Amino acid sequence: MNEAQTGELLLLLAVLFGLAFLLGGLLEKWRIPGILGALFVAMAAHYTPMGGVLSQGTPGSAFAFLGNLGVLFLLFFIGMQIDLGEMRSLSRDIVWATVLNTAFPFLFGMAVMLWLGYGWMVAFVIGLTRMPTAEAVIVPILDEFQMVRTRVGEFIIGVGVLDDVIEVFLVAFVSVWIGGQTLGVQGTQREVVDILVSLALFALAAWLVYRWILPFLANWLPRRPRNLILLSMLVMFAFGGFSEHSHLGMVVGAIVSGVLLRPVFNQAGSSGEQTVAAIRAISYGFFGIIFFFWVGLSVDLGGMVEQPELATLLFLAAFVGKLVGIFLMVPMHKLSRREAWVVGVGLNARLTTEIIVAKLLLDARLIDVQLFTALVAASSLSTVVVPVAFTLMVKRS
Repeated sequence: MNEAQTGELLLLLAVLFGLAFLLGGLLEKWRIPGILGALFVAMAAHYTPMGGVLSQGTPGSAFAFLGNLGVLFLLFFIGMQIDLGEMRSLSRDIVWATVLNTAFPFLFGMAVMLWLGYGWMVAFVIGLTRMPTAEAVIVPILDEFQMVRTRVGEFIIGVGVLDDVIEVFLVAFVSVWIGGQTLGVQGTQREVVDILVSLALFALAAWLVYRWILPFLANWLPRRPRNLILLSMLVMFAFGGFSEHSHLGMVVGAIVSGVLLRPVFNQAGSSGEQTVAAIRAISYGFFGIIFFFWVGLSVDLGGMVEQPELATLLFLAAFVGKLVGIFLMVPMHKLSRREAWVVGVGLNARLTTEIIVAKLLLDARLIDVQLFTALVAASSLSTVVVPVAFTLMVKRS
């Protein structure tokens, strides 16, 4: 960026932060997390010239990069909060929740597409887009209410992490399908092999870092907060970059790096606690706000006007499907009815995966513009409705 573009971006960010600060203060008076003020401010900015500047050209690219850093920092911090022992005790329940939480949205989404007359393959892929959860949208609210380490928080984060694996395979499946149309059988086989190799290399790297490299690096410099922050940035960027470059998704790398570093901070005593506090402050005080700006600017409810019935059906297929799946765990005595409501609504958070998949399909001319518009509108509606509904349900609980 040149000097003029840099100055313009900084001034626009100042305006957004100022408005978010004022609105956040009002929301806090109603016991609604102030971080949602950033989401509402950016949603309004989307329909102004400011939204155009921040979503196009070089300033838009810089802002999108900051938004991705927001995802990285938020989920890195959440990874540090995960108690593997507690998660292990809930692992069977979390697997059950993931299966039910993904199966019913998939079936409902596929049924909607078949009912509307679309082909089996398109219905199958659109059904898959109803499955993933964007836990990055919900975890800041969980943290605001100090619920990350509660049973509800562990369910949402655990299922969200497994959903991230599903997202990887969803995008991979669509890429393989599109590749099969253009590259033939050999191209498809190459895509599958590349994905499996990437997963194996990522798992091996995580084990080596946890077993050998981190214990060595943790003792290379005195365990002071600034040195631990430097080590955190090294591990977070390395795993985030590796997982993104390997098409596994930056989210997976962010959470795994946080999980790997938690034992280091525990062993560092007060220095580790100061480091965690510093990372939390920068994650929620800056990058988390930027992330919600980025999400809000991507919200476009115009599709609800153009394709209201299709967008609403796609939204309900995911929303109702996830609630049905989670509520089946109540008679299984895995969740109480109140917990099922909170978990079910929280797992309905969505972000960019379905839009990415829809764009891939549109570019390959496998879906039409009407369906693409409806998918974007359904995702945008989820981005607006779910954080607010989740906040209200947590307050009632």
